[in-house]
Amino acid sequence: MELALVAVVVAVALGFAYTNGFLDAANSVATSISTRALTPRIAVAMAAAMNFIGALLGTAVAETIATSIVDLDGVTPVDSLVVVLSALLGAIAWNLVAWWFGMPTSSTHALVGGLLGAGIAGGMAVHADEILDRVVLPMLVSPVVGFVGAFALMVALLWIFRNAAPSRVNRRFRIAQTASAAAVALGHGLQSAQKTMGVVWLALLTIGAVSPVAGIPLWVKLAAATALAAGTYAGGWRIMRTLGRRIIEIDPARGFVAESVSAMVLYVSSIVLHVPVSTTHTITAAIVGVGSTRRLSAVRWGVARRIAVFWLLTAPAAGLLAAGTTLLLLGAFGG
Repeated sequence: MELALVAVVVAVALGFAYTNGFLDAANSVATSISTRALTPRIAVAMAAAMNFIGALLGTAVAETIATSIVDLDGVTPVDSLVVVLSALLGAIAWNLVAWWFGMPTSSTHALVGGLLGAGIAGGMAVHADEILDRVVLPMLVSPVVGFVGAFALMVALLWIFRNAAPSRVNRRFRIAQTASAAAVALGHGLQSAQKTMGVVWLALLTIGAVSPVAGIPLWVKLAAATALAAGTYAGGWRIMRTLGRRIIEIDPARGFVAESVSAMVLYVSSIVLHVPVSTTHTITAAIVGVGSTRRLSAVRWGVARRIAVFWLLTAPAAGLLAAGTTLLLLGAFGG
């Protein structure tokens, strides 16, 4: 029973990574496509490759996901696996809802909300202090940093290039966007694939299949990286339209700034702080930041409000879906 459940958890976790990839493909390439810096197919192929590479560059975020949200000590392996499986199913369900409506949402928030909802429904303790310090605060701060950083850098560039010919500036920044889009994709892989790794590692730890000291097995890293890259290549075209055109009409310079600031936030959070943040929230806030330098009315605030509503709903909705799934599965397995 335990081995069968672990196999199901691994398969569903990779499915989550795949949905994460096609939802978040827009994060790294939407602005580059909308400014015609890259063609759609080249953009998603580049993003998929950089996602794969980024996924193999660290494990600190994965360890945070596995150890800092729910406490599985003293719980039977079957019940623990049911909680992990339910968390994934709740997160996937919400990801698909967001995709259907073409709204960028956070797979990170969905997974954390799913783990909390499933853990509470399963009668397990949660690490409240750890969640606040290492999950909630970084998720709240990262969009603010993205907005402020992108706004400030865009203002500086507007002053530096105030006397330059717009056509020449756009041509140069369109070329530079290739590098900035690749940087965001690398950071996305560094962040998002590790969340899948953390869940799979958590499942393996519950049955004693791996040692906590040994770290995450290589096959888990490669599987998560491959699933994320495959989902990215599949693309999230509905969400690309929202990020690339519906928030603001973006030009190459603003696209470059939004991507560069987002990439820096992702790198610092992963490599320095070891905390999970939302790529979606960060890049969207940065896009709004660069758009605000044109004039506040340039931002389509109605679309921004709809995105904000989906953000606020993500964790509780995924948590409720996961909690309901937990109760059903525990009943089915006699938990």
